[in-house]
Amino acid sequence: MSSQWPALPPYESWSATCDTLHAHTQVLGKLAVAMAPPEPQLQHAALRLTARGWETLPLPAPDGAGAIVVALDLRSHEAVAEHNDGRVRRVALTPDRPVGEVTRDVLEAVSELAGAVVEIDPTPQEVSWTVPLDEDHEHASYDPDQVAPYFAAATRAALVLAAFRAPYRGRSTPVNAWWGSFDLAVDLFSGLPADPPSNDFITRNAMDEQQVAVGWWPGDVRYGKAAFYAYAHPAPDGFAGATLSPPAARWDDTLGEYLLDWDDVRSDRDPHSFALDFARSAFRHSCLVCGWDPALPASAEGTPPPIR
Repeated sequence: MSSQWPALPPYESWSATCDTLHAHTQVLGKLAVAMAPPEPQLQHAALRLTARGWETLPLPAPDGAGAIVVALDLRSHEAVAEHNDGRVRRVALTPDRPVGEVTRDVLEAVSELAGAVVEIDPTPQEVSWTVPLDEDHEHASYDPDQVAPYFAAATRAALVLAAFRAPYRGRSTPVNAWWGSFDLAVDLFSGLPADPPSNDFITRNAMDEQQVAVGWWPGDVRYGKAAFYAYAHPAPDGFAGATLSPPAARWDDTLGEYLLDWDDVRSDRDPHSFALDFARSAFRHSCLVCGWDPALPASAEGTPPPIR
């Protein structure tokens, strides 16, 4: 099984392609923000990782004539805009095509399908660069040979996260693909409110309930390797520095999160179970120190079983 879990290079060795792909996902996320009805914790803005890549959920067309889905097809390497009536528009993701050019073409395609001009806020979010997406000529590297192992690894990670949240009987999110931080994550909630740690727009809306997040990223400038992660909000004294399972899991003081490196996962004989053990261990610890109802972590491990 471990042979089917691809190796991923350090972020620095594929950062040009990674950042370009990240920027493309931001265009999809901005479209979701502009077109989807708002939901708590900004869930309407989340994307999904599917069998073809990153996708929006069906978005209501402004003319009221149906739904539109916009995707980054990481197999055919193109952005795809589809209307439920069967119309499709495609925008190629070629090796040297700037993000700005792709953004303008995607917006034109969506507007054509929507029967009205669709606009987004082109300001990139949660990244180090500031050039508007529709003017971005800096990010223009897209190597399909680097995208392929990323997509294969992300798919494996998403299946772990889906298996982790599946039996949970509290409120939880699906496996979200977050275009700001370029990661995959599930959030499990206790049902009680919480004070956001800051008052910026994203934080005050996304973190207004007690929650535990477990996710995966391919590496970035903060942490240059692919890894699973876990954190709790709010995190009381005693949350940091615990010994989790498997032994390769560890606390990172800089990030304020528990980590399990991708290389440790894929080197195990059963990578899926290895990563799932981390997610469950982190959740058990979080619920214990955060004082959650003990029935919630029990349900996440199948007690009672989800189907009886």
